[in-house]
Order: sequence, then structure tokens, then C-alpha cells
Amino acid sequence: MGLSISNAALRLVSGAFILNSGIGKLSLAPEHAAGLQASAARVVPQVETLEPERFGRYLSYAEIGIGATLLLPMVPSRLAGLVLGAFSGGLLANYLKSPGLTQADGIRPTPAGVPLAKDVWLVGIAVALVFHRKRR
Repeated sequence: MGLSISNAALRLVSGAFILNSGIGKLSLAPEHAAGLQASAARVVPQVETLEPERFGRYLSYAEIGIGATLLLPMVPSRLAGLVLGAFSGGLLANYLKSPGLTQADGIRPTPAGVPLAKDVWLVGIAVALVFHRKRR
């Protein structure tokens, strides 16, 4: 199970970014956790049943786990890509379902949507990790 330099670079960049985000959410203020929860509920309505503090903790742990999965070289790149794909797909769905973030076409971002639309780079990294073919 070799790890190519290109896959290592993709995993390092995205893994460090997500891990840092998760660590930053360990001490999330209840108001901020509630805002993130309301946003996430547009994609996964079941998260509304959680207390905001608990949701914030779970989100933090999930991001730390995803970041660590990407950074650990013993995790196969295809598996790391699938994990990242699920996470980034959720981010992209959140962007597309949030009112006021897309223009009339439903895809291109408004100025308010740019901070979320930029997460599409994680989708691209996930696709690259899943479909990377090793040279023989």
C-alpha cells in the first residue's frame, strides 16, 4: 500500500484544515453551536433533536476524526477519499440548501455564499483520492 506524493499532498492539506477546524470547535460557544446546528438541520433534519452544546461537541469530534483519517498514512487513500467525500458532500448540500447563498441559478454563489461555496475544493480532493490509479 504505497502513498503517492500527490495523494499525500491532497491528504495533508485537507486533513490539516479539517483537523484544525475540529479542534477550534472544542470550545464552541452555545450560540455558535446553535447556529451551526440550524444550518446543518437544512441537510439532516434529525440534528434538531440534539442540544446545541452536544451537537457542537459531536461536530468537533467528527471533524477531528475526519482530519485524522486523512492525515494517517496507514488509512488507504480510497477510504480517506470516501470519508472526505461524505463530509464535503454534506458541506456542499448545506451551501446549496441555504437561502441567500446562491444566485437565481441555484449554483453560483452570492457574495454571502462565497465562504461556503469555496468548500467545493474538498469535493475535488475527495474525487481525486477515490479515483486515483496507481502506476504499474
